[in-house]
Amino acid sequence: MNKVVLIGNLSRDPELSTTNGGVSVCRFTIAVQRRFQNAEGERDADFINIVVWRAQAENCHKYLKKGSKCAVEGRIQTSSYDAQDGSRRYVTEVVADNVEFIGARRDDGDAPAATREEKPNGKPVAELEPIDDDSLPF
Repeated sequence: MNKVVLIGNLSRDPELSTTNGGVSVCRFTIAVQRRFQNAEGERDADFINIVVWRAQAENCHKYLKKGSKCAVEGRIQTSSYDAQDGSRRYVTEVVADNVEFIGARRDDGDAPAATREEKPNGKPVAELEPIDDDSLPF
């Protein structure tokens, strides 16, 4: 079984590209803090490369940015290639099946759409009209 679940913050802005076949692919790195402190009393972090495909790739590029917190569910994939200097390079990354946007950077007012104080019809919450409980079907 090859299953990974990670929660972390993006260490850089996501990069969106398209394959020759027209399929969207988004790449980003998340920093995942380790559970325990090191000898200096600090918590180290691991920087994990993430790859997301198709519509979810476009959403990640649109709503995530450096500092955004997200949860990633997917699988580990390894590959290798020959570099220009003739050495063999190895790559380990997580291919995401699901990415959930947990929040935005705290010092930035540009949160993902799901966390903004705005409803899908585009009206701010303050402009919405109250509904009478008796008119609800449940």
